[in-house]
Amino acid sequence: MAQRLGFAALVLLCAVPRAWAQGPPFQTDDPVPVDLHHYEFYIFGALDGTPVERDASGPAIEFNWGAIPRVQLHAILPFGVVDPSNNPALAPAGIGPREFGLIDTELGAKIVFIKESTFIPQIGTFTMFEIPTGSVAKGLGVGKVWYRLPLWAQKNFGPWLIDGGGGETVVPQVGYRNFRYGGFLVKYTFGERLELGSEAVYHGPEGVATPQTLAATLVDTGAVYHFKHNTNRQLLVCYGHSVAGQTETYAYIGMYWTWGKDAKAPDAGFLRQGLSPVATWNGIR
Repeated sequence: MAQRLGFAALVLLCAVPRAWAQGPPFQTDDPVPVDLHHYEFYIFGALDGTPVERDASGPAIEFNWGAIPRVQLHAILPFGVVDPSNNPALAPAGIGPREFGLIDTELGAKIVFIKESTFIPQIGTFTMFEIPTGSVAKGLGVGKVWYRLPLWAQKNFGPWLIDGGGGETVVPQVGYRNFRYGGFLVKYTFGERLELGSEAVYHGPEGVATPQTLAATLVDTGAVYHFKHNTNRQLLVCYGHSVAGQTETYAYIGMYWTWGKDAKAPDAGFLRQGLSPVATWNGIR
């Protein structure tokens, strides 16, 4: 499934590209890094639940930095909730008390291999390392470093964006297993304010220590709203449900800010984007 989704994205031939990218609030990611010397900041909450357990992240913060050309550095510091169903029929998964606290921290690098052109999609990876900062005893963490190793392709044509790919998650821990995942997203931009998109997302079984004990395919629908007086500030929402495999629900809501330097303007700065120092995750899996 992941291979088919990735291949479908790679063969798309479209017209002159635009500088739109994707990622949150959708589960399908993209190969478009933050512009050089620019930054992104998210504060968000997300939910991923099955009959075994509901896992929610929030409050969580995400920070991305266009560190060097074609490379973005990435970090997510998330708090989260695990809410087991405590159904004996589903043991050993989903058994235990409800817990809240710091979950595993995400570090990553998005790297572009092929730049988008008139007939060629942009292709790159968004490799992620999940650092074991969450408590294993409380079910808030895996207890070892684990990895996401994807390949993404994206093509813009006019107001349309098509994005797809997939990869392998490697989790070297008892109770967990390596699994494949993939996604395919179609999005349309209405003027300068609103983006609407829908995606199909697949993942394999993730292990008996997770809510996703079986494979599932979800269909999600989401929106990005650009504020009128500051288009660098956005509201992001998404909701979806499984259409095949294990019953699963996904939801995301967050706020986004971006700022940085370019050839025509000075550094926009943190406060100039409307984010105070006081105000100062794609997923819990």
